[in-house]
Amino acid sequence: MLGGGVPAGGAGVAVILLRHTRPAVAEGVCYGRTDLDLGPCFAAEAARLADALPPVTQVVTSPLSRCHRLAQAIATARALPLRIDPRLIEMDFGRWEGVAWDAIPRAEIDAWAADLLHARPHGGETVAEMATRAAAALADLARGPSPVLAVTHAGILKAVHATRDGPEAWHRPFPFASWQVIDGP
Repeated sequence: MLGGGVPAGGAGVAVILLRHTRPAVAEGVCYGRTDLDLGPCFAAEAARLADALPPVTQVVTSPLSRCHRLAQAIATARALPLRIDPRLIEMDFGRWEGVAWDAIPRAEIDAWAADLLHARPHGGETVAEMATRAAAALADLARGPSPVLAVTHAGILKAVHATRDGPEAWHRPFPFASWQVIDGP
């Protein structure tokens, strides 16, 4: 569930996945692994999230600064340990990084759409590769002290949902600064 709800079914919360705040990048630009500056509302959003998120035992983050700086702000505000997990990084879009989506050759977009999980027309990482590492990270986080907050990216959130809910989750939006509660075992 998005936002600040509680998990369904009464199960314990193992992981809370939090998408980073809005970065300083133009709308419509592909920026997976590109390390971007923070948007102008970062300080206010970080303070709001530090207050609004459910209690957690630790904070784990993607190494990209748009996640790491948010994770650091939350960990500091709550006096929690923080660690980096490179498996939480966004997908590598290869030569598409920093390019407007509408400037990417249509044939490349069509090839990717025809085989979303395995195509690599951009030369970067496949969706399947990202999903595999996201699943491994989530499994490890769920086995540790819980609940844990994982500050990450939309691609990771979509990968987790696609594994749990099916392929339609690849098209689900995950707003900036929203979180997803993942029930424990």
